[in-house]
Formats: sequence, structure tokens, C-alpha cells
Amino acid sequence: MSVVGNNGRADGEDRVDAKKSESTKVTARTETVHEKGYTEADSDAYRMDYPNLGKCLIINNKNFNKSTGMAERNGTDVDAAKILQVFQKLGFRTTIQNDQSVSQMKQLLKSVSQEDHSKSAMFVCVILSHGDEGVIYGTDGFTEMKELSGFFRGDRCLSLVGKPKLFIIQACRGTDLDPGIETDSVSESEGTHRIPVEADFLYAYSTAPGYYAWRNTANGSWFISSLCEMLTKYGRELEIMQLMTRVNRKVALEFQSCSTIPGFSEKKQIPCIVSMLTKDLYFPK
Repeated sequence: MSVVGNNGRADGEDRVDAKKSESTKVTARTETVHEKGYTEADSDAYRMDYPNLGKCLIINNKNFNKSTGMAERNGTDVDAAKILQVFQKLGFRTTIQNDQSVSQMKQLLKSVSQEDHSKSAMFVCVILSHGDEGVIYGTDGFTEMKELSGFFRGDRCLSLVGKPKLFIIQACRGTDLDPGIETDSVSESEGTHRIPVEADFLYAYSTAPGYYAWRNTANGSWFISSLCEMLTKYGRELEIMQLMTRVNRKVALEFQSCSTIPGFSEKKQIPCIVSMLTKDLYFPK
């Protein structure tokens, strides 16, 4: 976190999760009858009254093969520890997998998608790695993000159909730098129905398309630290999009890069939330 301390300098150094050179080029029945006699389709919010809240899988890639040209991601272990703690407190069954190759990431997510999630309310996957537009790096190369999340599509992961699937991604999405700008202020009917296979996903990206994502070597990334702070304060109170908007505001206003690399200081960042959710999402109290 690039906050200037009492000594007049920032802790650690802000890095980007990509190379510093050029970029790399169902049908399902979802009606559920509640004890009080209403159906899932009657509610504007996702059900949270399952036996389990769900699994939170954290993929934490820090060290990369020399052939990838990617530097060590110092500070990512801070992110992983914060995510683990926050999501455990929310009630998720949370696990961390470190330094995963492309094939390991694919196999891991495929395996999780094939588990029985019928007694879970939702699923969360957090990916901490290098990236570029549309791709995520494993330790030995990169793969398309849509291939990783695709294992959880409605036609491939039936036990999560109609349930929220959150992908939280701390990674660069290009090599553009944001210089910032000065400013003064700133019921469906009951029964069987069809839903899109891409429905009920939410992608929380650390940065806008085409831009670097910043990570402090001592305190972790701007996005993950802000997300964890907002989840701790408002995780059982605000709807997910309200919460993510507060994350956006914190990252946008409270952070500015401090780097020894020429041209990389005093840069800004804005997260990007892409929602295909079909209902309001509140974590249970």
C-alpha cells in the first residue's frame, strides 16, 4: 500500500503484474421451495440458507520460470494471507494453492468444478498472478481467463447452476499506465425455466482493461488490501456491488504509485467489476 509514513517515504515499492515491455499478444430446474412456502424465483436475493456457504480457492503465483520473462511477485503472500483470513471469517472453506503451472491451474479448477456443490450457496476463486488482457499466467506460461472460469459454466457445473460464482483477479490486463487527473470533487413465474450458461458470474478485476495492476512489495496489492478492508467492514451488511463500488473508490482515491522505475511513479488505478449476477448477493450474517 503506497501510503507515505511519518518518515516521509512510502513502504516497499509498487510493482506491476506483467512484463514491463510489450504486451503478450442449460437447461436446469432452479426452483427451490423454502420452508416458508416461497420459491427461489420469488426472491431478489441469492439463497444463503444452504448447509455450507461454499469454497474459496486461492491460487497464489509468486515465482515464475525464467522462460516466461516474469519477475517474482513480492508482496503476493501478504495478499494471500489477508484473503484467507477474511473469507474464513465470512464462513468459507478456504484453501491456498501456491505457484501453479498452467496445467495445474486447469486441473485444479476442473477438479473443483466436478465436486458436489449442491449443499453450498456459492463459489469463490481468487487468482493472484501476472497477467495481460484476457490471460492469466501460471508459473510456466499463460492461459485464457475464460478457459479457467469456463469449467464453472452452467452446462459444465450443474451443482452451481443458479448460484453465484465469484472470480477475484489480481493481475495486469495490459501495459497502459493511468496518469490520473486533478479534480475538485468527485418475479419470475414458478416452474422450470432456462438460464444462460454464463449467468451468475461476477469477475472482480484489479484494474481496467489494458492497464497495469499495482502491487506493493511490502504490503501487497492495492486492490486486494482494499477489498479485504471493505469485506471486513461491510461484508455482512452491503450487497456485493455496493461493496465493490467502495473498493473502487478506495483504490481510485487513496493510492498512487511510488516506484524507482522511470515513468512509473505517481500513477493511478481503477478496479473493474464485471457482473453477470441475476440477483442481489449478501453474505450471511
